[in-house]
Amino acid sequence: MPTVQQNLEHWSTYAWPAGGDEWSAGAGGTPYVWHGTIFPRLCRFLPCRHVLEIAPGHGRLSAYLVPLCKRLTLVDLVPECVDACRKRFAAHRHVRCHVNDGTSLDMVKDADVDFVFSWDSLVHAEQDVIAAYLDQLARKLRPGAFGLFSHSNIGTYADPGTGRLTIENTHWRAESMTGERFRDLCDHAGLWCLAQEVRTMGGPELIDCISLFMRPQRTGPPPETNVMVNREFWRETHNLRRISTMYAPPPGAG
Repeated sequence: MPTVQQNLEHWSTYAWPAGGDEWSAGAGGTPYVWHGTIFPRLCRFLPCRHVLEIAPGHGRLSAYLVPLCKRLTLVDLVPECVDACRKRFAAHRHVRCHVNDGTSLDMVKDADVDFVFSWDSLVHAEQDVIAAYLDQLARKLRPGAFGLFSHSNIGTYADPGTGRLTIENTHWRAESMTGERFRDLCDHAGLWCLAQEVRTMGGPELIDCISLFMRPQRTGPPPETNVMVNREFWRETHNLRRISTMYAPPPGAG
């Protein structure tokens, strides 16, 4: 299971050949990932005053958040990633970049965040890390503010007797995480998990989950989580790649 230290070591030595855009190639590029996949899922919450992004890497998606907020805080475990973000967004005075220890949000004021976001990074974070972030976000988010995380769901494929996965973990997903556990962690932190999209990642298994949550403004029982199983997610990604190729200028044009 990927620990915080293993994540630090892995991403500190990763070459980042395209500054993180290599992770978008399957969808035709980062613009298609943002506009075709991510923004339709969070457009109701942006723009806003203060966005916090956890584990931005080299800022491939952060670049799209820059014009959508008055303040953007980027927090990453890997010093090399934070340095890359500082250079990339040096011209934007409202962007602040911080190195953390893999779980801490001490650099963020309480009740000061309007939206928190993490995509394709916390899929490698185990239950203890997710729990630590959610516990802090119950304070860092202002009442009524929202968050969207993509995280692992591969734990649903663990054998009940042995705890070992019954499928191959080719994408280095966190084995202790599931959508149900995320809901439980939200409950424990005092957050409401509003919606979850359990999704595929290049195969038939539902190894990932997108979770929308909020810090409630009132006490009382949370609403029932709206859960959707999306077995077509990878097909959506392939369609984006086809669109990126079809609606493109011919080679040498422009």
